[in-house]
Amino acid sequence: MLDELQEAFIAHFGEPPQHVIRAPGRVNLIGEHTDYNHGFVLPCAIEQHTLVALSPRTDNTVCTLALDYERELDTFRLGESFTSNTHQAWANYVRGVVCALQDRDFSLRGCNIAIIGNIPQGAGLSSSAALEVGVAKALAVDNDLAVSNLTLAQVGQAAENDFVGCHCGIMDQLICTSAAVGTATLIDCKDFTLKPVNMPSDLSLLLVNSNVRRGLVDSEYNDRREQCERAAAMCGVSSLRDVPLQEFQVNRQAMEPLVAKRAQHVLEENERTLLAATALQNNDIEQLSQLMSASHLSMKHLFEITVPPVDFLVDQIGEILGSHGGVRMTGGGFGGCVVALAPAELLDDIVARVEDTYYSHTGLQASIYTSAPAGGAVSIQ
Repeated sequence: MLDELQEAFIAHFGEPPQHVIRAPGRVNLIGEHTDYNHGFVLPCAIEQHTLVALSPRTDNTVCTLALDYERELDTFRLGESFTSNTHQAWANYVRGVVCALQDRDFSLRGCNIAIIGNIPQGAGLSSSAALEVGVAKALAVDNDLAVSNLTLAQVGQAAENDFVGCHCGIMDQLICTSAAVGTATLIDCKDFTLKPVNMPSDLSLLLVNSNVRRGLVDSEYNDRREQCERAAAMCGVSSLRDVPLQEFQVNRQAMEPLVAKRAQHVLEENERTLLAATALQNNDIEQLSQLMSASHLSMKHLFEITVPPVDFLVDQIGEILGSHGGVRMTGGGFGGCVVALAPAELLDDIVARVEDTYYSHTGLQASIYTSAPAGGAVSIQ
């Protein structure tokens, strides 16, 4: 992939790139839709990644080549008002990052950019965050900007919130900048505290893409956030993080039933996430299995973000794993991926079960990936 990127860069721009950034995708083990509620999440970076190549220009033009979109090109000028690209959705992530950096008074110069990646898109593995962080880090390196991992993550989040239009939390971008090899990370999304959690060496990270493609901007993702904000307002606080679960149980009768269901998921998911981090650290796989199962059922019945093909995958994989591993939907919902932590000796059985049953039940072909927990975004050239 790197060779292809460099060859395309030279072919299009007439020179090799000065910088290349590798930014990983991520999978969330537990803690779904809790980040924008200032709660807890437990993601890890994955080996699938996006590469961003960049060289400076002598003018104020930003020219971006997207190899994964038939080498489409997007061009705009710094110092001029620019809006979203209505014909090339991918370009808005780049434009959004530039806009977010400029809003923070970072000085940028023109540049040529080329992008390629192997993170499945629309699968809940944060291909968008990898793109945002990769571009932000490339621009920071090229312009000698003193930016922390948190600032890079906030720039990526702002691009997605304010320019692309998906009101996501900060989990995806923060794990993309800050992940450590071989670990998951417990993130407190209220104060951005990061706690590495060792992954048991006898468990493999398995990702199964349902290939029910989701588009968060066009889905009910933003509706779920608005419902959570209404629940918090009804409790007289700014976010659900500040609502004790016992207090919620006393006052839930005053809430709209739908809003109460959304809040219940978030509050219980926060507790599950903290327990899961401890279970993972202590290699208590039986408890981890129970917590991941409860998380999935909560997403299905309370937050209502799963779809039948994803539920089918979770059920099939769960039958094989039993208490020897965990499985749940991961990502924003409405399609995308299932994540499983599975003993190596059960991987072949899981793959065989998915291949034997998923297509006949859904008419869809699942894509199966494995990964070791990877590190955060890094300059490789």
